[in-house]
This record gives sequence, C-alpha cells and structure tokens, in this order.
Amino acid sequence: MAAAQDAPLQTLFLPFASGSLPWPQGPVLFLRAREGWPLREHAAPGQLVCVQSFRPFAQALERGGWEVRDEAAVEDTAATYPLVLVLPPRQRDEARALLARALAQLAPGGVLVACQANSEGARSGESDLESLAGLGGKLTKNHCRVYWSAPRDGHHDEALRARWAALDAPRPIMDGRFLSRPGVFAWDRIDRASALLVEQLPPDLAGRGADLGAGWGYLSAELLARCPGVTALDLYEAESRALALARHNLAGSRAQLDFRWHDVTAGIDGRYDFVVSNPPFHTPAREDRPDIGQRFIAVAAQALRPGGRLFMVANRHLPYEQILNDSFGQVRVAAERDGFKVIVGTRGGRA
Repeated sequence: MAAAQDAPLQTLFLPFASGSLPWPQGPVLFLRAREGWPLREHAAPGQLVCVQSFRPFAQALERGGWEVRDEAAVEDTAATYPLVLVLPPRQRDEARALLARALAQLAPGGVLVACQANSEGARSGESDLESLAGLGGKLTKNHCRVYWSAPRDGHHDEALRARWAALDAPRPIMDGRFLSRPGVFAWDRIDRASALLVEQLPPDLAGRGADLGAGWGYLSAELLARCPGVTALDLYEAESRALALARHNLAGSRAQLDFRWHDVTAGIDGRYDFVVSNPPFHTPAREDRPDIGQRFIAVAAQALRPGGRLFMVANRHLPYEQILNDSFGQVRVAAERDGFKVIVGTRGGRA
C-alpha cells in the first residue's frame, strides 16, 4: 500500500540521495514508517527500526524484511539514534507530539528528518520543527517538502518539547463518557455517519456480531447499550492507537468482547449473526480508496451466517451498489441524511 507512488516517502530520502545529508552507519529510527523502494536504496538490513501502528503498513514492512516495533516499546527504552525519520500525520497536535517524541530519541549530534505533502501541512510541519529544534535545511519535490533539524546539541526548546509530547495523549470526551486522542478518526466528536447508523440498529439484534473498522469504540458501545441480546462482539480495527481506546471505552461490558488489530481487507475468521461497519475509504497516507469499503462488504458477506445481516453506513456517492447486490440476497437503503446512506444487506439462505 506504500508503493512507488508514495510521494512523501520518496521525498523523505531526497536529502540523502542529493548529498545534502550523510546516511549514518548506526541504527536509524523511522516513525510512522511505510514500505517502499527508497528504504532499500539507503538502509542496510537490520539497520532500520520501524514504528507503525496501522496494521496494513506494519505488515507490508514486515514482508519487506524490516523490523517493526510497538510505539510504546520504543519510547520505554533508553535507546537513541543518530537519525530519526518521520512521516508526520495531517492532524497538527498528533504531528507535533510525534516530532517531540522523535527529538527525545535523537542521539547527541543526531538529525531529525521529516516529510509531508504540501497539501497535508508541510509548511506548518517545517515551522513547528524550526520552533522546536532549529532548522538545518529543506528541499521540495513531488509536491512535498522534506525538512530537517540542525544536529542536536542540546540547544532545542526542552519546555516546548515536553508540552508538545503530551498533545496527543488520551483524554475524556463527550462529558467523560469516552476516552479518545488526537489523530484517530473523529477523535473529538461523534461521527455523523456513525450516529446515523446507530439510529437504524434494531433493538432485537442478538447473538454474536462483529464491528469492522471499530475505531475508538463508539459504534460498538451504542450497539451493546441498545441491543441487550448481543452476547459476543469482535472489534476489528487496523489502527492500534484507536483499538487501545476502544478496549478502555468498552471495559466492563456484559458481552464477551474480542479486540483484534487486523486488516479487514485480508479477510476475517468467524461466523456472525450480524456485522456493523462504517468502513474507511482512504488510508493514513491519504489515498482515496473506495475499494477498501468494497472489500469490507465482501468480507462481511463471507463471515455472516445464512440470514445474517450487515448494517453499514457510507457516503452517498461511493460505488458500493454492485458489490452489495453481488454479495447479499436482499439489499435496502434504511436511511439517508447529510450525504450519508445506511444500507442493510441480508445474506441469502435460511435465517
């Protein structure tokens, strides 16, 4: 998923390809790493330590032979690196926190190199790094901006770094009902599409179900509150930061819960009486990917028992009708509002 067209990944390595920066001999830390040919052009086997919380990207890195570690595990060590690479996200609090944590893991004399697409906050990211640690240089290409710090020598703004490191910390939202954090989908609000879907969930839903793309757990929490007949629920979520929040938000549930850090497009195990989903249609790399939602629909159909139902919500314009009609015996639009549609698909066979 981070192949040859990943412009920020390619541009991130431009300072090394152009000779503006030397590639170090020691280990290199890569935060929000993505797989692609630029890694193999510069990093030696075993040199790169990758941190990636999005399951499809983490699996692609592992298949490429790179070491992938958990974010918390890396931060808990005292290890520092002569070079830290970062692909900051679009959400600014999350991006600032990531830069602050990257700076903390730089060795003396080390350099932090970051890259963003121009349309994804590159100028703001460059300004933030300059405020935090000083700017050593910048280059532009592929509609992206790569920028780096001056060699770390202790003259960075430590007070600012400490404040920024906490900007994406988990915090209560919705009058304390849920815990969320900047950077996860709809982190500080109830997504309108999910709210519309919740309104259409029949209270007689029962048995074992699955939430595909569970996020921080809002849809699952409402489902369990409205449908007392649900006895078990499996939450599938590709972003581990969101899944950890869902685990907290559903703690103490009466139903049997299973939290799965999983790429739904790879298929799922289990047979379900019902499936609920607000499927994504782009990746963290900001690619427009309606095929992801189409795959969610096909996977849901394969996992449902005969007579089982899919309840999903989607943007009205997304091209899901063909795969829905191919996958389900009955399909109906249950509601439409604010540019979204709720679709109910019933798998053919005896209920």
